Amino acid sequence: MIDRTEILSLAYLKKTSFTGSCEGMRYRLEKGKEKCTSDSGEETEIDVLCCTIWPEPMNLASTPEEKKQRNTFSFDEDGVDDAVAWMNDRLFEDRELWGKKL
Repeated sequence: MIDRTEILSLAYLKKTSFTGSCEGMRYRLEKGKEKCTSDSGEETEIDVLCCTIWPEPMNLASTPEEKKQRNTFSFDEDGVDDAVAWMNDRLFEDRELWGKKL
Protein backbone atom coordinates (compact mmCIF):
# COMPACT_ATOMS: atom_id res chain seq x y z
CA MET A 1 0.00 0.00 0.00
CA ILE A 2 1.24 3.48 -0.86
CA ASP A 3 1.40 5.83 2.10
CA ARG A 4 0.88 9.58 1.64
CA THR A 5 4.08 10.24 3.59
CA GLU A 6 6.05 8.49 0.82
CA ILE A 7 5.09 11.22 -1.68
CA LEU A 8 7.20 14.35 -1.63
CA SER A 9 5.77 17.84 -1.16
CA LEU A 10 3.86 19.99 -3.64
CA ALA A 11 6.86 22.32 -3.75
CA TYR A 12 8.89 19.37 -5.10
CA LEU A 13 6.15 18.38 -7.56
CA LYS A 14 6.03 21.94 -8.91
CA LYS A 15 9.61 21.49 -10.11
CA THR A 16 9.91 17.85 -11.18
CA SER A 17 8.16 14.49 -11.29
CA PHE A 18 8.10 11.89 -8.53
CA THR A 19 8.29 8.17 -9.24
CA GLY A 20 7.94 5.10 -7.08
CA SER A 21 6.72 1.53 -6.99
CA CYS A 22 4.66 -0.72 -4.77
CA GLU A 23 3.90 -4.44 -5.04
CA GLY A 24 4.69 -4.62 -8.77
CA MET A 25 2.98 -1.34 -9.72
CA ARG A 26 5.09 1.64 -10.75
CA TYR A 27 3.79 5.18 -10.59
CA ARG A 28 4.69 8.71 -11.57
CA LEU A 29 3.25 11.98 -10.29
CA GLU A 30 3.89 15.25 -12.10
CA LYS A 31 2.50 18.72 -12.60
CA GLY A 32 0.52 19.20 -15.77
CA LYS A 33 -1.83 21.67 -17.40
CA GLU A 34 -5.49 21.20 -18.26
CA LYS A 35 -7.67 23.48 -20.34
CA CYS A 36 -10.92 24.61 -18.81
CA THR A 37 -13.65 27.03 -19.76
CA SER A 38 -14.95 29.63 -17.32
CA ASP A 39 -18.62 30.48 -16.92
CA SER A 40 -18.03 33.48 -19.20
CA GLY A 41 -16.70 31.17 -21.95
CA GLU A 42 -13.06 32.16 -21.54
CA GLU A 43 -10.56 29.32 -21.94
CA THR A 44 -7.78 29.11 -19.39
CA GLU A 45 -5.26 26.56 -18.23
CA ILE A 46 -5.03 25.29 -14.68
CA ASP A 47 -2.36 23.25 -12.92
CA VAL A 48 -3.28 19.61 -12.32
CA LEU A 49 -1.55 16.63 -10.76
CA CYS A 50 -1.06 13.94 -13.39
CA CYS A 51 -0.72 10.38 -12.16
CA THR A 52 0.40 7.46 -14.34
CA ILE A 53 0.64 3.83 -13.23
CA TRP A 54 2.04 0.82 -15.08
CA PRO A 55 3.30 -2.71 -14.29
CA GLU A 56 6.91 -3.52 -13.43
CA PRO A 57 9.57 -4.23 -14.60
CA MET A 58 9.78 -1.73 -17.47
CA ASN A 59 10.21 2.01 -17.17
CA LEU A 60 7.52 4.44 -18.32
CA ALA A 61 9.05 5.09 -21.74
CA SER A 62 9.40 1.36 -22.52
CA THR A 63 5.91 0.38 -21.41
CA PRO A 64 3.26 0.10 -24.15
CA GLU A 65 0.50 2.73 -23.88
CA GLU A 66 -2.20 0.08 -23.44
CA LYS A 67 -0.56 -1.04 -20.17
CA LYS A 68 -0.57 2.47 -18.66
CA GLN A 69 -3.42 3.97 -16.65
CA ARG A 70 -3.70 7.72 -16.14
CA ASN A 71 -5.77 10.07 -14.03
CA THR A 72 -5.63 13.76 -13.11
CA PHE A 73 -6.29 15.46 -9.80
CA SER A 74 -6.29 18.97 -8.40
CA PHE A 75 -2.82 20.37 -7.85
CA ASP A 76 -3.08 20.77 -4.10
CA GLU A 77 -2.76 18.63 -0.96
CA ASP A 78 -6.24 17.19 -1.46
CA GLY A 79 -5.25 16.20 -4.99
CA VAL A 80 -2.19 14.35 -3.71
CA ASP A 81 -4.39 12.53 -1.17
CA ASP A 82 -6.86 11.66 -3.95
CA ALA A 83 -4.04 10.41 -6.19
CA VAL A 84 -2.70 8.16 -3.42
CA ALA A 85 -6.21 6.80 -2.80
CA TRP A 86 -6.70 6.15 -6.53
CA MET A 87 -3.34 4.36 -6.81
CA ASN A 88 -4.16 2.20 -3.79
CA ASP A 89 -7.56 1.36 -5.28
CA ARG A 90 -5.87 0.35 -8.54
CA LEU A 91 -3.26 -1.64 -6.61
CA PHE A 92 -6.04 -3.68 -5.01
CA GLU A 93 -8.63 -3.79 -7.80
CA ASP A 94 -6.16 -4.56 -10.63
CA ARG A 95 -3.80 -6.77 -8.61
CA GLU A 96 -3.53 -9.34 -11.41
CA LEU A 97 -1.81 -6.66 -13.53
CA TRP A 98 0.95 -6.15 -11.00
CA GLY A 99 1.96 -9.80 -10.78
CA LYS A 100 2.00 -9.86 -6.99
CA LYS A 101 -0.41 -11.26 -4.45
CA LEU A 102 -1.55 -8.71 -1.90
